[in-house]
Amino acid sequence: MNRKSRLRFCLAAVLLLTLLTACAGGAAPDGGVVLRVWGPQEEQANLKAMCEEFAAANPEYDYSFQYGVVSEADARERILEDPAAAADIFMFANDHLRELVSAGALYEITRNKDDIASRNVPGSLESASLDGKLYGYPMSADNGYFLYYDSSVFSAEDVLSLERMIAAAHAANKKIFMDISNGWYIVSFFLGAGCTLSIDENGDQVCDFNNADGLLAAEAIRAFTASPVFVTGDDPVLQGGMGNSIAAGVSGTWNAEAIREKLGANYAATKLPSFSAGGREIQMASFGGYKLVGISRLTEAQTQSPARAMDLADWLTNEANQVERFETRGLGPSNIQAAASPAVAADIALAALAAQSPYAFPQNEVLTNFWTPAEAFGLALERGAGDDLQAMLDTMVEQIQAPPVN
Repeated sequence: MNRKSRLRFCLAAVLLLTLLTACAGGAAPDGGVVLRVWGPQEEQANLKAMCEEFAAANPEYDYSFQYGVVSEADARERILEDPAAAADIFMFANDHLRELVSAGALYEITRNKDDIASRNVPGSLESASLDGKLYGYPMSADNGYFLYYDSSVFSAEDVLSLERMIAAAHAANKKIFMDISNGWYIVSFFLGAGCTLSIDENGDQVCDFNNADGLLAAEAIRAFTASPVFVTGDDPVLQGGMGNSIAAGVSGTWNAEAIREKLGANYAATKLPSFSAGGREIQMASFGGYKLVGISRLTEAQTQSPARAMDLADWLTNEANQVERFETRGLGPSNIQAAASPAVAADIALAALAAQSPYAFPQNEVLTNFWTPAEAFGLALERGAGDDLQAMLDTMVEQIQAPPVN
């Protein structure tokens, strides 16, 4: 390579490095810090206000921001399809964490880790962690389920026990709704009884729902579905029946407004009840869904300032900003203090979700091959099967743990 060619090569390399740095997030040409931030459309106004407040509070770094509209549900797909176009900071659903970590798309969170852990509910920390390492900042804790009920039918004491609820509903000629043929809900019995779902070192699903605890859970499910007060279905069934034939139902915050309108002054909600099995009183568990903020870790060229990105993500998920999202978007906070604020505590559905949160498990250890066998098991019980519960459990677990077909 002659002198002129070497000069051209060096100039091209410098230009390429400059473009990568300016466009990908990190140090801007004037010495400032540019961070690209993704969030859903409904979060854009909040994002811009919060980022500007962060920049004003940290003037020593001369921050500027580039915003993109990408929902929490779509962030994983966008990142894995085109890693080079990923934002420095993005919002995502917790059940996408494992795949993003496996793809090397997330920085491990190391700054202010103890503070993050102390200020958020335990379930949200579990949902943001893998193999003992923290990969996301909890932002909200509102994708879970709990119990809605008609307070003219059930007392506050009745709803502590499924058996008491069944008796009260029977006396009032009312129904109790739960979608047992949905794996997301049926786990409440199994996880509550002490069963586990996990992923082994080979990445395969491990399930012990057919052990002694699982059999107790299955017996309780069979008794519930066999009761004349039991009713199942989808959201329209719950919404249409609540306040008429249905006096209680297991669901989440997305149905809050419809149920509140149906029940009026009798609108109430709380954690899931306990159930009796094998001489034990067992608190029903649940799956809890969380929204997280992550930091892109695809190449060093793409997030030039991971420490600054972590500082911004920490700011976006602090107590004040979680309260702001509740007030502007109705999102349930994962922050302990925000969840205890008077405004959040006054929200009946979110207060019930918070009461259920100590018994909620994140979905990080659930693979796709869990859902169909769990649905089939629940559907069979809804239809009156269950003469040999152990055989049914063995079949379900065998199918859940079966290796995927290539």
